Amino acid sequence: MRPSFAEINLSSLEFNYLNIRKKVNRKIMAVVKADAYGHGVERIVKKLNLLGNKRPNYYAVAIPEEGIELRKLKVKQPVLIFEPISPQQAKLVFKYNLIPTVSSPQHLKIFEQTGKIEKPLRVHVKIDTGMNRIGVAYSDAFNFLINLSRDKNFITDGIYTHFATSDEKDKTFANLQLERFKNIIQQLKEAGVDYGLAHAANSGAILDMPEAYFDMVRPGISLYGYYPSLETSESIKLKPVMSLISFVNSVKRILPGESVSYGRKFTAENETTIIEVPFGYADGYRRNLTNKTFCLVKGKMYPQVGTITMDRVMFNAGNDIIKIGQKVILLGKTKTEKIDAWDWGNVLGTIPYEVTCGITKRVPRVYKD
Repeated sequence: MRPSFAEINLSSLEFNYLNIRKKVNRKIMAVVKADAYGHGVERIVKKLNLLGNKRPNYYAVAIPEEGIELRKLKVKQPVLIFEPISPQQAKLVFKYNLIPTVSSPQHLKIFEQTGKIEKPLRVHVKIDTGMNRIGVAYSDAFNFLINLSRDKNFITDGIYTHFATSDEKDKTFANLQLERFKNIIQQLKEAGVDYGLAHAANSGAILDMPEAYFDMVRPGISLYGYYPSLETSESIKLKPVMSLISFVNSVKRILPGESVSYGRKFTAENETTIIEVPFGYADGYRRNLTNKTFCLVKGKMYPQVGTITMDRVMFNAGNDIIKIGQKVILLGKTKTEKIDAWDWGNVLGTIPYEVTCGITKRVPRVYKD
């Protein structure tokens, strides 16, 4: 196996999931899109499904092809597809017993035109309460759901919305969205419409908006050990699931005035030791981290130096004695130090979601219980 890998700690995944479940005391829709945020969907869902009566009640993915992967992994729970279904994908929904998101009459026609509706198709209705991305407008949602309830081709298994700012300290807009969603639920109840399961709480709302729990919650990044922003509370203890591990590939002593890597972005002021590690931007170690991040060797931090290349990255070890083959932690922790996806994100102007999803397929995933 390649000497650079992502270590996926399944015990940390279980820890996060059970802490979330304990806090919310609701049904759980585990979000495992994008290959479980880069962690490897096969082992993630297998671990979660070993939790007996505490296992997720639903799974959610972005596209039908991800749902098919779950079915091939023998996942029996309902699987919600977040993205609108194209005519080319519609038959897959029936074949693999997936639940599509709908938010317009055109979405419903796509399924009717397949000729595959032999029994009512379960759907979830996405209600746009202010995200302005996809979903039926909240002002039109009641009438849409009334008409849907009369259509014998469909069963409304659930309704949901998505918060734009639940991970921000200022919850003013999130609370406005919440009130809009609550009003629709109240109207449906008064009209006697069965809307199935209501769900709204993503990771930010799970942490800070208990009034948004409704019937089910949708943890995503929190499953994998990260708070969705630096402005949420830490009301649930989480442990990062992914670490990035490599090993020293070469050791080179350079003199004052000598530079390292493309473009000579680092020049040594003193004689120093440069260690090279076989991990680069083709693996997800972004080039914009150049001269702005660190690694851990034997519990000590060493600065990254020189332009990060496609397959290699270099660190300045000073006068410390480091040997070829020694373990290097690129993301992870020791007893006293840590480097996590927020450290990268703060440099890159991004979030842990993009960091973990960006670790490419050529990095082997090694699973640890």
